[in-house]
Amino acid sequence: DAVDLLGRRARLTLGRAAGPERAPADPVEALGLTSRERDVLRLVSDGRTNRQIAEELFISPKTASVHVSNILAKLGVSGRGEAAAVAHRLALFPAGPLVSGSAE
Repeated sequence: DAVDLLGRRARLTLGRAAGPERAPADPVEALGLTSRERDVLRLVSDGRTNRQIAEELFISPKTASVHVSNILAKLGVSGRGEAAAVAHRLALFPAGPLVSGSAE
């Protein structure tokens, strides 16, 4: 019962797994996020503001805000920090190589 309740709160569809082939290839899909919400969550997890997200994705800051609100609701979290923590905990966006600011 507790698992069912948690699944409903996270807006996940729960069912019996038939084996490894039933596992979703993309964990973001399992969270119910659209491809645009995935892009926005990646930027949120990098600490970007709505204005920065809008500039990066060529959308308005208001549209970025709506996407962020939808992501928070789908993840069942109350803020951007929690959403970023979920993304990092689930390793949704692997860290890229560190780039040094100095030339060698």
